[in-house]
This record gives sequence, C-alpha cells and structure tokens, in this order.
Amino acid sequence: MPGQQAQQTIHVGGEWRTAASGATRDILDPADAKPFAQVAEGGVLDTDAAVEAARSAFDHGAWPQTPVAERAALLRRVADLLVRDRERLGLLESRDAGKTLEEGRVDIDCVADAFRYFADLVVGVGGGRVVDAGSDDIHSVVVHEPVGVCAMITPWNYPLLQASWKVAPALAAGNTFVIKPSEITPLTTVALVGLLVEAGLPAGVANIVTGPGHSVGARLAEHPDVDLVSFTGGLASGTKVARAAAVTVKKVALELGGKNPNVVFADACATDEGFDTAVDQALNAAFIHSGQVCSAGSRLIVEESVRERFVAELARRARRIRLGRGTEDGVECGPLVSAEQREKTESYVASALAEGAVLRAGGARPEPSAERPATGYFYEPTVLDHCHREMRVVREEVFGPVLTVETFRTEDEAVALANDTEYGLAGAVWTADAGRARRVAGRLRHGTVWINDFHPYLPQAEWGGFGKSGVGRELGPAGLAEYRETKHVYQNLAPKPVRWFAG
Repeated sequence: MPGQQAQQTIHVGGEWRTAASGATRDILDPADAKPFAQVAEGGVLDTDAAVEAARSAFDHGAWPQTPVAERAALLRRVADLLVRDRERLGLLESRDAGKTLEEGRVDIDCVADAFRYFADLVVGVGGGRVVDAGSDDIHSVVVHEPVGVCAMITPWNYPLLQASWKVAPALAAGNTFVIKPSEITPLTTVALVGLLVEAGLPAGVANIVTGPGHSVGARLAEHPDVDLVSFTGGLASGTKVARAAAVTVKKVALELGGKNPNVVFADACATDEGFDTAVDQALNAAFIHSGQVCSAGSRLIVEESVRERFVAELARRARRIRLGRGTEDGVECGPLVSAEQREKTESYVASALAEGAVLRAGGARPEPSAERPATGYFYEPTVLDHCHREMRVVREEVFGPVLTVETFRTEDEAVALANDTEYGLAGAVWTADAGRARRVAGRLRHGTVWINDFHPYLPQAEWGGFGKSGVGRELGPAGLAEYRETKHVYQNLAPKPVRWFAG
C-alpha cells in the first residue's frame, strides 16, 4: 500500500496523505471479521481538497490537451501493470470483498481488458464529424471534449472492476477525477491509483478519498466544481446522489442494480444435457459471489411442466456448494461482505417464509468449520419455492445468496412475469426454439438479455438498465460518451455583412 503508514490512503494532487481529521477505519476480512488493513477515514475537508486538485489539473494542467495517442498509451501501461500485479491484487480483492481467489483473479483480468478496450476505442473514434452545411464557404464540425472534473462513487461487491468502468473511459476522454470507493472494500481502488501514478499520470488527474458515503459521497454529489457524478450502488443511495447533483445540474450516470429474471422454458430441458446446463447456469446466475451481484439471476421463472424436477435438482446442488474462506482451495462460495448484509439477507428469507414461500435449500448460517470461522459472515445458498410477485423477496434486491422460484404456463405469461419489476438491468431466456428466443429477448425490458447463458459481458457492449436500474451506460462507445461533451464548431470562411438591420 502506498505511503509509510497504512492509513495514508487519500491521494490528492499527487501526494498520499492521512485524513485531515486523523480518523482511520479498520478493514475487516468477512471470512472471520478480523481487521487486516487500515485506511484513512476521510471527510468533507479531504473531499474539497481532492476536488480542488482535480479542478486545477483540468483547468490548468496538460492532461485534457494531451494527444489521444498518449492517453491511450498510458491506459495500456496501466493494463500491463495490472497483469504484472494480478496475484497480489486478486488476493487483495478476495480478502477485501470475501469472494473466491479465482473470482478475484478473473476480476483483475477484466479490469485490464477494460483499460485496453478504452485505449483502443478512443484512438479509433477519430477527431470529429464533419457536417455538410451546404456551402464551400462553411466549415462545420462536431467535436468531443472532456466533461471536466468527474466524481466516481463505487460499490463494495466488485470494487476494482466497477472502478475501472469509470476510470478508464474518464481518462481516455481527458478528464480528471475524484473517486470514492466503498468504505468497506477500498483497498484495490487505492492500489489502482498507485498504478496510475506509476504509469506516469500527471499529479492531480487521479484523486482518491477513502471515507463514508454520508460525508465524502454526499459532498462529491453536491460539489459545485464537479461536472459529472457517476454512481454505482443501491437505489436509495442513488436517488440521494441524483437529488444532490440536480442543484448544480451536473451530468449524472447511475447504475442502481436489478431484480433479474432467469426464464427457463421446458424445451430447454428436453435433453439430459440441456437440463444439466440450465440447472448449472441457474446456480451460477444466483450464487456467484454469494449473490452479491447487481445482475444476479435471483428470480428463477420456470415453465410449470418441468418445475418440480428442475427445482429439486437445483436445491440438491445448492446444498452441495462448498462455502468457506475465499482463499482456500476448493471453496466455491465465500461469505457475505458484512454482518449487516447477512442480517439483511436473513430478514428477506424470514419475510418470504412468513408470506408462504417453501424453503427447498439453505435458509440458515452454516455450521462453523476450519474453512468457515464462526465469526465469518457466511450464509447458505438458499432456494425459495412457490414464490409470487407480492412477496418482498421477489420485488426487492436482496444482494445475497437467495433464489426465488416462480412458474408460468405460456410465453406471454413468462414475459409478463419477467417484466413485472421496477428494475430492468438484465435477464435471460432459456429455450431450444430460436424463434421464441428472439421473440422473448425482444420483449424483455432489460438492458442486457442473455439467450441460453447468464452473466457474461463484453467491454465493447454497453452495460446499464431500464427503469429504476438507473440512467446512462457504462462500457462500449456509450460508456466513453458519458465522459465527453459534444461541441459544434461552425466556421464561416468568407464572412460578409448580413444587412438584416438597415442602420
């Protein structure tokens, strides 16, 4: 970690520092609830200093005017450094967020891919679009410029990945930024800023303040010198960010999660191989990273004729998932990120059972073991059958290892159930009928729709949702566009009087 002391995790204007107040926060390993690192607990004063540094670097520094090829080259150097530090960063992500070590390693690979993608994209989009004004005397072009100072507020479930989806396009476009990682999983974002410095990014372009949302995040959202705020997190917090940003009419990008349907038609299970694949992917959809995924397929919507066979096998396999410390070999699922998150999950399961759901698997804290310390935040993968739309667990985002089961009889009913949510981030349809696959995918009101798959994403393809899943897009060309302003430059090559006024 940069600096002589672990709590020097605030980076402002090219310098690592402690919090102005001197406050610190212990970072806990969710597998045993023991502290393993310490960070600065920044506040409003630290945030104001970081914004001032970013503002000065944008208004008076070289980065916004740095040639695109040079900005892209820096992004590629960062990608190379990520590859170099893959094991260190993967382990840090595993311990910080509780995910398995293999998930942590994959996350680092994806982060490197994002930096390379935006490096290639910004070079390829060209210098502007010529507009035909209908006269040889007029030169008219539409150009793109950086937005300015960007505030980035990132979540705890994919700390480094979500940071990269903001940092890479922002830098590619020529912006400066202040980033606030989640206060409970900040370590890899601190490390990323260190890599940016190592890669040669000028002082003041990248700033980080570690601290809580109610002070650091709130100040970033309202700060008059911030031009854009990009937030990934829960609906309630995202709404607060949008309200605060509205006062200064900032650009706002919000990714606010989802309640994602995984629709399984009977014909997808007509063969043993098809059945096995659909069940396996339903497990992956719901229980990767203990369900702490914004696109988790937490709503299984299965055709009634195969429901009992499908759910019975799903529950059998869910009970066999190996829970434990993410750094242990053979562990398939780690703990929840915090005691608060586990208590929230337990509350949702209790309410579902009170409303008539049938518990088919899980629903409890596992027995402690050598790889599952009693103090860790573990919770069994849980399957709840006989669920319906009126249940709280079906309507609201749990962000835990909880899968609900609903059934349908017709294609129209399946689509209606899948769209019956205030969110619209992602969804999937499983069927052997290519025509049905295209019809259903076309009717689903979700930002990403998978056909006979779940969870993959591509940095070239936009990510974001409909409805209360947020506004704006990350990744793809639209992900770069979020961090750019569009300007029309109209040049009259042969000016002459208009004579509109007789004077």
